[in-house]
Amino acid sequence: MSSFKYDNVYIKDYETIAGPEEKKGNLTYQNTIDDYYFGEERIEDAEIKMQNICLTNITKRNKLNNKIDVIVGGDLLNQISITSYNLVNRNIPFLGMYNACATFNESLLTIANMLDKDLIKNGVAITSSHSLNAERQYRFPVEYGSPKKAYTTVTSTGAACCLLTKEKTDIKIESSTIGTVVDYGIKDASNMGAVMAPSAAHTLHNHLKELKRDLNYYDVIVTGDLGKYGSNLFLKLIEEEYNYIPKNYFDASSIMYKENQKMFQGGSGPVVVPLVLFNKLLKEKSNKKILILATGALHSPLMVNLKKSIPAITHAISIEVTL
Repeated sequence: MSSFKYDNVYIKDYETIAGPEEKKGNLTYQNTIDDYYFGEERIEDAEIKMQNICLTNITKRNKLNNKIDVIVGGDLLNQISITSYNLVNRNIPFLGMYNACATFNESLLTIANMLDKDLIKNGVAITSSHSLNAERQYRFPVEYGSPKKAYTTVTSTGAACCLLTKEKTDIKIESSTIGTVVDYGIKDASNMGAVMAPSAAHTLHNHLKELKRDLNYYDVIVTGDLGKYGSNLFLKLIEEEYNYIPKNYFDASSIMYKENQKMFQGGSGPVVVPLVLFNKLLKEKSNKKILILATGALHSPLMVNLKKSIPAITHAISIEVTL
């Protein structure tokens, strides 16, 4: 059994910040930056700064000081270095997570399980991604000018964190499903939608089966960052394998940008899920029961260069809103 139901796990507060291309897109964000350097000399420091602002604002607003029981999260850089540097000298227990673009959901379900068992009183989930940082690490530096394939996605820029407690609010973490690693043998590192779509289908089926639900239980079902091409593959897979035909589905990365921004298949990165959750889904009053399937491609440049196929994972979080 990989699914869990929670009685008293709530989102008390959240903070997001979005990058310059995201700012031009379809959503209105809490905070935005105008350029990738954000007043810093290095892009790595810019991403650390975005995370720092989100965490600092959450801490001050809730008067937490050093009263955060645990921070759980990660980013895309090697050794989840952005998150680690953000937490230096904060004296807060930290669990570093890496499930690529599924990291935020992994962080939420980890904190939810600890809260549900009364192991902690509160926890903060945190993540970020930065287009220039991630593109350089996983593909090519933007300055290199390498052409992109039409079916690729572009790493989104931003940071997000949220505070989870047992204190009742209008936003409840109702249940979760831990994903399993799925590998369909795809080796093309540009085709992340195809890599992750089977994993998303697998986790959706497990979630519904283990919790004895059908698609109509949810007002909206959202995948993390399959992109336009990947989300079409996802819909085809769940129809052919499970006879699922959702009427209330969209992919988060596919709706972030406008067509004239030419972001190929859409955004990617662990920040996509929280940016869309907190700046779209929770603002729409029709969304009372929300299922988020955060998808992650578990690859590295080393394994791709060794001609290995790329595995993927998807974690599910179910949210109930009483606003």
